[in-house]
Amino acid sequence: MSDDVKQPAEEAYISPPVQRAARLLRYIAEGDAVTNVSRTARVLGINRTTLLRLLRTLEAERFIEPRHEGNGWRIGVGLIGLTAQAFFSEDLVQTAVPVLARLAETLGLSAHLGVLDGAEIVYLVRRVPNRAFASNIRVGSRLPAHAANMGRVILAHLPPERVDRMYAGVMLKAVTTHTPVTPAQLHAQLDADRASGLAWSDGNYEAGISSVAAAIFDATGTPVAALNVSGHAAEFAGAARHQQIGSNVQAAAREISERLGWRHSGISGSETETTAPPSHPKSRALG
Repeated sequence: MSDDVKQPAEEAYISPPVQRAARLLRYIAEGDAVTNVSRTARVLGINRTTLLRLLRTLEAERFIEPRHEGNGWRIGVGLIGLTAQAFFSEDLVQTAVPVLARLAETLGLSAHLGVLDGAEIVYLVRRVPNRAFASNIRVGSRLPAHAANMGRVILAHLPPERVDRMYAGVMLKAVTTHTPVTPAQLHAQLDADRASGLAWSDGNYEAGISSVAAAIFDATGTPVAALNVSGHAAEFAGAARHQQIGSNVQAAAREISERLGWRHSGISGSETETTAPPSHPKSRALG
């Protein structure tokens, strides 16, 4: 049977409501926040009332969520969570999970894997130790990349001009008093993270919680993800403990990177520089 004959029969099984919802999700994912419902309805060829119903339904299913600014929508944690689950069939997550689980148990700290999505870091994996304290961050959570240390360590290994393009015309919002809010401050922070090879956070995301992140590279040397560990600040106390945590985090990132095909002699910076966090205030950003 020819394709011309099969096509009408195949189209008979397409659900227009699902197709409209898919178009709307794709539209939001591509950067339109649907701040003008009438305009979006015209662009997508959807009745305005139908569009409003789709928005409310997708919000109820957590596939979209209101933007923090209170105007428009963005992709929600429900859809991101489904995507994260799908990633388990992919090399990155499949490779990272056992390494993160071992890292969490070795250090007694919560371990996470995240990827850059626009100007945000999205958490794909969470592994916790068999201890009383465990990170309560969810798979699918999103944090601003310029402030979160997994985002910072990825940005630190991107070309500076690409970082400039990402944040051109964007106001960098302060999460804490240590968050970089100007291009100069951001580049200074990224320079420090790149030189160290690790991005440290000293209790600035949540009081009393510390963390450290390292970049993960693919076969081309591109930073495709990051991992971090977090725990009570007391669990990071002391030079010897800092050295242990830093060394283990960097070794875990190197192991995942090498399994993805990366073949470099060192992830970044000197080995001695990665064993303790930089002491200047700019290094103390969100974890």
